[in-house]
Amino acid sequence: MTLSLKPHYSAVVIGGGQAGLSASHYLKKHDIDHVVFEKKTVAHKWKDERWDAFCLVTPNWQCQLPDHPYDGDDPHGFMVKDEILAYVDRFVKKVNAPVLEGTAVTSVEKIGDLFKVETSAGMVTADSVILATSLYSRPAIPRAAERLPEEIVQLHTIDYRNPNQLPEGAVVVVGSGQSGCQIAEDLHLAGRKVHMVTGNAPRCARFYRGRDVVDWLSDVGQYDITVEHDGMTKKKHDTNHYLTGRDGGRDIDLRKFALEGMSLYGRMSGVAAGKMLFSPNLKDNLDAADRVYNGINALIDRHIAEKGIDAPPASVYMPLWEPSSEPVELDLKVENVTSVIWATGFSPDWSYVGLPIFDGTGYPVQRRGVTGIDGVYVLGLPWLWTWGSGRFLAVGKDAEHVVDHLADYLEAGQPALRQAASR
Repeated sequence: MTLSLKPHYSAVVIGGGQAGLSASHYLKKHDIDHVVFEKKTVAHKWKDERWDAFCLVTPNWQCQLPDHPYDGDDPHGFMVKDEILAYVDRFVKKVNAPVLEGTAVTSVEKIGDLFKVETSAGMVTADSVILATSLYSRPAIPRAAERLPEEIVQLHTIDYRNPNQLPEGAVVVVGSGQSGCQIAEDLHLAGRKVHMVTGNAPRCARFYRGRDVVDWLSDVGQYDITVEHDGMTKKKHDTNHYLTGRDGGRDIDLRKFALEGMSLYGRMSGVAAGKMLFSPNLKDNLDAADRVYNGINALIDRHIAEKGIDAPPASVYMPLWEPSSEPVELDLKVENVTSVIWATGFSPDWSYVGLPIFDGTGYPVQRRGVTGIDGVYVLGLPWLWTWGSGRFLAVGKDAEHVVDHLADYLEAGQPALRQAASR
């Protein structure tokens, strides 16, 4: 869609990913004039920031973008990269959002009753603004990376594609979240020597008692729990559980990888004199991940017992391997390490937002996307409202809630605002 910039919009959406497109879908349904500003290209993260063997971790049936549910023949399978891109591309075409690609937003401020939005294509005003740029704006790489030997190739997960892109030799993967563990597995299956640096990421079974764990958790109601439930307010900062949908889905067990030759370490504490340094907490990290694994299975056990469901017998995971020591350093030259993959997550970029909507951690203060400033909304964040808020499962539900609120706000606005919204 080729657009020319208007001086004023009833709503401005910042970010052209699944959250921004979902917002546009509902804005269209309300007949609210709007524009979507996208710094790069629509849904570019799915196209440009995923490795070749990437696949969904949640089953296909959880793909529930607005008016665009999964329509394939394998609802309990896991779409691979090309299938995901095709699914997203169909959604992009269906929404046909008024997007200005290659347009960076540099400033959002409130001027009187309106919002002033500065972009690389010019300035516009708006009655409302939806911030849909997610928490995954900038790769987070520790400063210790600067002290690695120059000859070592360093990549963040967004730049990793496959084992063949790396020079021969051993690879260090720093970070044991979903991406780190899946990339470590990708390298391991390709026969590469992998040194895996663990953190506090929990893990989850893929299948348990005859079904995908996600299916059980859906039945239990885990995906309906909101961030306002007791003990859930800190969930937005949690690391995702590691498992995979690869080859039909399976557990990721770092202990099993260790038996097969992968070297495991505790959290990285620094780099000095050609060595990577670690805290002596490998056993603690593995044990904590297994406690979550067994805890989720125990939750399912209780559900099965309470409902009287006929299912295969319960089980408890017992460690396949235990570290005999706590390695505190890795000599990169001695171990022929030629590459480091930083699976250390992302940091948000809210620098363009000149509005007082953030808490002390830099996270927007909001309730299901509605901030304390009239006309300002956020979308697409992990645990914005539920477990699925940042994903295909529930981003559309949150977008519908936000746009309904926005429509009511415009409808109740002062005459000057209603006049501006009709231009």
